[in-house]
Amino acid sequence: MSATTLATTPAQARTTWLRRLLAADALGTGANGVAYVAASGPIGRFLGIDPGLLLGLGAGLIAYAAAVGVLAARSSPPAVGVRTVVEVNLAWTVLSFVALFGWLDPSTAGTAYGSLQAVVVAAFAALQYAALRGQPTAD
Repeated sequence: MSATTLATTPAQARTTWLRRLLAADALGTGANGVAYVAASGPIGRFLGIDPGLLLGLGAGLIAYAAAVGVLAARSSPPAVGVRTVVEVNLAWTVLSFVALFGWLDPSTAGTAYGSLQAVVVAAFAALQYAALRGQPTAD
């Protein structure tokens, strides 16, 4: 067996990278969702965010994480699905900042945490978009 057959092609490496980004996104999103559902009261008090809002967000995040996880499990995630994830992540980022500085009255910890998670989600969107651009078209 030659070294060439053992190495992945650039397209395979890009697909693997994209799938890993999607999986990491799903894991982080799911973990946040589970935490918000399981401990919306204490987390809400700490962040200065209504626990009912966190509970609803948590349930939505769990469902979204499951969908992103299914996409990550595909051997070649379809471009339309990845574009949807990128767009939802960008919308989440914008809405997070609008909520933090326009709708909600979070604690200092809530403002810091909300801003940090929004930046992380934006980074996922940027990395996922870059990885998608390097993919061969599949749909």
